[in-house]
Amino acid sequence: MAPFKLVVIVGSNRKASINRKLAGALAKLGEGAFTASFASIDDLPMYNQDLEVGAWPETATRLKDAIAAADAVLVVTPEHNRSIPAVLKNAIDWASRPPGKGVWGGKPAAIIGTSPGGVGTACAQQHLRDILGNQGALVMGGQMFITWKEGLVDEAGVVTVEATRDFLRTFMERFAALVGKLTG
Repeated sequence: MAPFKLVVIVGSNRKASINRKLAGALAKLGEGAFTASFASIDDLPMYNQDLEVGAWPETATRLKDAIAAADAVLVVTPEHNRSIPAVLKNAIDWASRPPGKGVWGGKPAAIIGTSPGGVGTACAQQHLRDILGNQGALVMGGQMFITWKEGLVDEAGVVTVEATRDFLRTFMERFAALVGKLTG
């Protein structure tokens, strides 16, 4: 069977984001089951219903097309103020519009995040699960907390701690199995 098409959305617009580094490592770990592409969300205008009238923003079309073309979505996000970052919520809003033409419905999704704290993305993951579920995405159960330590992912995008690498590989295998069941 051909690999599933996976679109990865990083919930941070920071260039040196630790979640971006984790996302790259996850894409590598899932290479046998997924062909990953990364959707850019940092150049989207702030969602405003007035922008739905007339020319739809090209960046919003690009995001919606990337999600629509994918078999599944992986969201790797930090936590901001005990919730999801504004840039991520903005992307979700654009991809859900206009009413009845959103791209989340029936889309398998998995959520993960990392922070220097033990469960630093717990609230963000729960809020994101609620938001995506409300949009009709089929969100894989369970929360995944990865404690970030400097050097966890090397320059080549490889997870350097064997136990963490195995844990993340199992996460990606579980997600691939779910996507297979939901799309097969």
